[in-house]
Amino acid sequence: MTKLIDPVDLTAKLVRCASVTPVEGGALILLENLLGGAGFDCTRVDRNGVCNLFARWGDKGAARSFGFNGHTDVVPIGDAAAWTHDPFGADIVDGYLYGRGATDMKSGVAAFAAAAVDFVRDTPPDGAIILAITGDEEGPSVDGTIALLDWMTTQGEAMSDCLVGEPTCVQEMGDMIKIGRRGSMTAHFTVTGKQGHSAYPHLALNPLPAMARLMDRLASHTLDTGTAHFDPSTLAIVTIDTGNPATNVIPAHCRASVNIRFNDTHTGESLTGWLRDMADSVQDEIGVSITMDVDLSGEAFLTPPGALSALIVDAMRAETGRTPELSTTGGTSDARFVKDHCAVVECGLVGKRMHQVDERVPVADIATLKAIYTRVLQAYFSQP
Repeated sequence: MTKLIDPVDLTAKLVRCASVTPVEGGALILLENLLGGAGFDCTRVDRNGVCNLFARWGDKGAARSFGFNGHTDVVPIGDAAAWTHDPFGADIVDGYLYGRGATDMKSGVAAFAAAAVDFVRDTPPDGAIILAITGDEEGPSVDGTIALLDWMTTQGEAMSDCLVGEPTCVQEMGDMIKIGRRGSMTAHFTVTGKQGHSAYPHLALNPLPAMARLMDRLASHTLDTGTAHFDPSTLAIVTIDTGNPATNVIPAHCRASVNIRFNDTHTGESLTGWLRDMADSVQDEIGVSITMDVDLSGEAFLTPPGALSALIVDAMRAETGRTPELSTTGGTSDARFVKDHCAVVECGLVGKRMHQVDERVPVADIATLKAIYTRVLQAYFSQP
């Protein structure tokens, strides 16, 4: 009898790969060897120095293919002296596995890879299983999952449905999955006036009051009151800066940025238009010049509750005894790219320790997550 893949051991091996984005660190090589040895057709889809792995078990173009999207890159460790365990040591102490990426999201990748390998060996499914693993989720996210999806399109590869293994639970395993995400965008404003002496303000055109007026109007505005599956959209002022150390000088420029997390009431385009209108209004009132640049990280999206989410809910309830909330909270994830390819739901560990010093995960949760993913695969391929 073939020995089952231990997801805790695989997580530890991945954590020992120092894959701080965009460094590959050996993590994808490890996965390629494991999956390739189990009969998966593996292809490296590297782009612009970013490493990615595509792995498929089953026939290309199968009538149905279940996909998994995850990442092996991690954020920097921060202050190494603040860690009580080696960030890349994968020490197991008092039931916890320590290390950068233990929560976000090497455990998720390990749990699904282990579940997938055991599943195809035990009960080869009628269809395909695809893993799309990137090394560029914690970085710019330009040459990671996007590169994988671009390559899949050119190669005629497709996922019918996809599970993203990001941490989704809040306090306990099984309490939440994500069926969508808010959109995210950042707007950068530059107000230009006329420099002058602070003792003669009438000879200058101070950009600061204009910026203060604009920021106040933006922050005071109610974008919406929420929708059926989304909380109200939010706007946060994240920086205001003049770069002016002199108190006897009125500066010529002032810069500020705001970040908006928005629901499906809006689009990046509609919010950009609103921001421009608000800036134009202040510009006309005060006589300054206001320029604006917008970085759109992703649009709001929703996978309506249905067969995919129900299947995952059933698996989580069976393994944890909890019925997960169907949520759209949190930041962005690579699901924002996958949603243009197929239906996507996110399901993973408790995320409260991700990116922290002494990031760690209960080893029992890793085993539970593999069991959840196994149930998902069994249920998915047992359906007519």
